Amino acid sequence: MNSTLRTLGIIPARAGSKRLPRKNVLPLGGKPLVAWSIEAARGAPRLSRLVVSSDDREVLDIAASYDERLPLARPAQLATDTSLAIEFVRHALETLEGQGEEPFEAVVIIQPSSPLTLPADIDATVDLLATSGAESAVSVVQLDHAIHPWKMKVLDGDRLLSYLVDERGRTAAHELPPIYVRNCSVYATRRSAIDAGQILSDDCRGYVMPRERSVDINEELDLAFAEFLLSRQSTPHMANR
Repeated sequence: MNSTLRTLGIIPARAGSKRLPRKNVLPLGGKPLVAWSIEAARGAPRLSRLVVSSDDREVLDIAASYDERLPLARPAQLATDTSLAIEFVRHALETLEGQGEEPFEAVVIIQPSSPLTLPADIDATVDLLATSGAESAVSVVQLDHAIHPWKMKVLDGDRLLSYLVDERGRTAAHELPPIYVRNCSVYATRRSAIDAGQILSDDCRGYVMPRERSVDINEELDLAFAEFLLSRQSTPHMANR
């Protein structure tokens, strides 16, 4: 399979976060949250082009401080609580290609709510898309055994019953099959799937990220946890981001 794709990276950062207002410009480790994804994406050579799609003037100004080509003003009707990802993706493609840029073969969404994503995570997801032949690839994280689906219970009155399967005493981590969930960090999609209205296709591959880089910030507690993890980081990459 073709291992190189002309790829557009999109950082979606709308203004209207409800659970954590003004989330994308809140400070984390001394810089706005959105800055972390911008710096990670700028360090990912698999991205041919990068934009920050937003209806928020402050976000667009932050993007412009890195590169004047980064900001992409998103129409308000594409930045509501019910707007779909495919809408801002199509808007970005139509805008850039309408301005004469070469057609893109794939799109990668890099979420600003996942600030601990590394450039290598972005590149690895793109490489998986390119080499697998799949229509989409996403970053995932393995669930901790403490919240493994086999351990889920329901209450019938006060009687505790198995929800999905009977554990049959299988509670140790080595006795449970590994289960993965999307960690909301990186989504890579071929143009053919996007043109068909899909971000995640039926044939979707998973790139596994470690738990310590799989923070998804939606509430104050998530932001505090990310600050804690940053305080424990000592790698040169994290120190210089």
